[in-house]
Amino acid sequence: MTSAPGAIPSPNIWHHTATYEVENRAADPDGRLWSAMTEVAGPQAWSGRDVLDIGCGTGFHLPRFAETARSVTGVEPHRDLVALAGRRTRRLGNITVRQGVAQALPLPDASVDVVHARWAYFFGPGCEPGLAELARVVRRGGTALVIDNDATRSTFGAWFRRGYPGVDPDAVERFWSLHGWTRVPVDMGWRFSSRADLEAVVRIEFAPEVAEDVLAGHRGTEVDYAVNLWWKRF
Repeated sequence: MTSAPGAIPSPNIWHHTATYEVENRAADPDGRLWSAMTEVAGPQAWSGRDVLDIGCGTGFHLPRFAETARSVTGVEPHRDLVALAGRRTRRLGNITVRQGVAQALPLPDASVDVVHARWAYFFGPGCEPGLAELARVVRRGGTALVIDNDATRSTFGAWFRRGYPGVDPDAVERFWSLHGWTRVPVDMGWRFSSRADLEAVVRIEFAPEVAEDVLAGHRGTEVDYAVNLWWKRF
């Protein structure tokens, strides 16, 4: 079995791992999202604390947390990505990568201080089992950070609405608010080193007809891209 039971297949990183790496490098070029996460996580942020990254993929973000965290655990449902994340972080002694899913985290109760989930399962209605798992594994005083697309604004938000018309951003916002989460809007941005890289990434994020249409109407190698940082203290 290549994925953990209960996994929801990812249409991008599971099938286009190298291109998704390009996307990760292009995202948040000025560090605005990382600054918002640091501010929300509190005075210590994740320094000296135990961090969990849900849906860690190839482990792209794990080393950054590990620079100051006491320990970092990456959980990823796809076995091949778990292996890639393990190889990426094998020389860092405070990182562990495990196969698992958000709705059945392979961690003990009250074992982490900070949770990070970026475009990983937590899209609003339907993720209640994952929220219950967060409540189980986060220690009192800990913080969870969930990053998702803001479909109400920015160039990418307009693309997202076209590509995923079934996603109701108002319903998503109501869901998080009713569950006690707070929204921080962030103008994250995309900045690619070449037009070819931008085009490749757009084509793994959208159906062919949408991808070709939005690319035809957009010039250059940068895209204004708004996200929501949802957070909750436990």
